[in-house]
Amino acid sequence: MLSVKAPSDLLRRLRARFDETGYTIDGVRERLGDVAASALAREELVPALRATKDVDPLAALIRLWWLGVPVSTAAVDLPLAELVQFGLLVKVGDAVQASVHLQPWETGGYLVSDRKVRPGDPAVRRDHVVGAGGASANLAQLVSRRPVSRALDLGTGCGVQVLHLAGRADHIVATDVNRRALDLARLSWGLSGIEGVDVRKGSMFEPVDGERFDLIVSNPPFVISPAARLTYRETGHRADDFCRELVRLAPAHLNPGGHCQLLANWLHVKGEDWQDRVGSWLAETGCDGWAVQRDAQDPAEYVELWLRDAAEQGTPVYRDRYDEWLAWFEAQNVTGIGFGWITLHASGTLDPVVRVEELPQQVELPVGDYLPDILDGITTAHRLTDDDLLAAALHLTEGVLEERVGVPGAEDPTRIVLRQTRGLRRATSVGTVEAALAGVCDGDLRLGPLLAAIGDILGEESLTPGGLRSLIAEGYFRLPILD
Repeated sequence: MLSVKAPSDLLRRLRARFDETGYTIDGVRERLGDVAASALAREELVPALRATKDVDPLAALIRLWWLGVPVSTAAVDLPLAELVQFGLLVKVGDAVQASVHLQPWETGGYLVSDRKVRPGDPAVRRDHVVGAGGASANLAQLVSRRPVSRALDLGTGCGVQVLHLAGRADHIVATDVNRRALDLARLSWGLSGIEGVDVRKGSMFEPVDGERFDLIVSNPPFVISPAARLTYRETGHRADDFCRELVRLAPAHLNPGGHCQLLANWLHVKGEDWQDRVGSWLAETGCDGWAVQRDAQDPAEYVELWLRDAAEQGTPVYRDRYDEWLAWFEAQNVTGIGFGWITLHASGTLDPVVRVEELPQQVELPVGDYLPDILDGITTAHRLTDDDLLAAALHLTEGVLEERVGVPGAEDPTRIVLRQTRGLRRATSVGTVEAALAGVCDGDLRLGPLLAAIGDILGEESLTPGGLRSLIAEGYFRLPILD
């Protein structure tokens, strides 16, 4: 049985051995190569096993900790007796096998979780602790990079977000409803040299009742299902009520100016606009809010994804659980399930702004580097009066290009598109007035005279300030106010 009290000295020696051997993100990628790494992303081990068949010290660590296969004790240069004593390894004849998945992470630290579940493995235990994957990396790329005094990682799991918060937050509180998750997270932080994390067990915001933070991050158990079978992904709340409740409660735990950033699922229901559904969540908070749908799946795709996640394909229960889940969605008139980001900002305004949009395209990472510009554009477009806009010196945002589409030889294009090559990489169709404005605004001239001049030259009705608001909110233009 795994001991959660592995001494810090053992963890330091283990980390030192990883560093010496090259068991790092770059070291593993280089050793495996592109083909094996891509296969591993699909949970296929054979290419990685072939790439590590010559069991040198690095290959032994990859096989042991990442692939989870037995490795001869003669090939492993580690303090085996201690690792077995504290439950990180188990003896298998003249070999050892890891009882956990231990992976290097992009921060330079390490993460400890339960072993990956692959087809043919035993059923997942209810308190299974999942490792870091695409969702964890997604949230880490979204979170604001500004330094903060107090940060909360709600639902820390194996502790991945703390690895990203360390160095940016003076004090970090990490919570989880799963005691096993907190135990493994402590090992993650110990291996990564992170000290002083305030660890608390409990659901939702119960462990931090009455406390406030400058930053709250959460990759919560957002999966929408008819039953709460696995703690790391499901809560038992009805439909998508858990994510809604998380959003509703978060503002009471934000300091003035603080941010809450989380991942969520939401339902697409027949006869209802999903944007109205999610927008209503944000509107209840009194905070400025930005919600982004990054992907949407039909109910069958969604069920298949999460049954694969638990390695239930090909098992006797697969068909029955698939059918039960689809029937549950059908009873609620669900047509799809959205996945995305939610950001709240406790701006203190009496006129909060809510924006809900879909961004399926690739975006520049990390989003956290330019998150303040995104939120500033959204709120500026909403709050500035028409007079303020006309008095502002507009300038085109860096990286915006113009594309013209038309019949060859035609005098005028049939379509003009402004496209962002940086940031969120949006693209939008515009008229000739907006295109002309984009071509001349450089931050020196006020918007009012520019619009009037463009209208005279083109012989078209001048663009109103209101017509520019969406382009400002979407980051095509910036509006520094002149004195």
